[in-house]
Amino acid sequence: MASSDNKNYAYDEMMVHVAMCSHKDINKVLVVGNVSEDFKGELAKHECKDITYSDELNVDDKFDIILYNNGVPSELDMANVERCLEPKKGIFVTKATSASRDIEAAKEELTNIGKNFWICMPYSFGHTTLVFASKKYHPQAEIVLQVSDLLEGCNYYSTEVQNAAFVFPANITKALTGIAKR
Repeated sequence: MASSDNKNYAYDEMMVHVAMCSHKDINKVLVVGNVSEDFKGELAKHECKDITYSDELNVDDKFDIILYNNGVPSELDMANVERCLEPKKGIFVTKATSASRDIEAAKEELTNIGKNFWICMPYSFGHTTLVFASKKYHPQAEIVLQVSDLLEGCNYYSTEVQNAAFVFPANITKALTGIAKR
């Protein structure tokens, strides 16, 4: 299936590239959950070749980036993320509830995910919401332009889309103030 025919290309590109274009020194990536060949193709656009695929967070190693594709993580999942993620510079990306659909669920998820991160921000595109959580890197202030601006073959992702995905209407921004860590 060609990437332009993949109905999930926006999801694949935004889950992969937002994290991969925000981290300045990627050595190891963990992908949790079932992903398509197109998703793997998006990862292949980056220089990191040490990528581990797992159905669960049961891997005994440290990773610079964890892409969690198993739904909204539980508190137990988050404890395992903490165990597996590089303690000073790790990035975690996961699915989340849309704040425009259920603000209370979004607040609860951000609180749970953000406990051990300096930065914990939702981002939305289309009808999908993900959370970017980081120990160090900010997804808007620290985009690695030498990577993001030179990505080829993307149908959805661009540096400008990455920046825009973190912008929400005033009522959602206000409701998440103090919970989302910007």
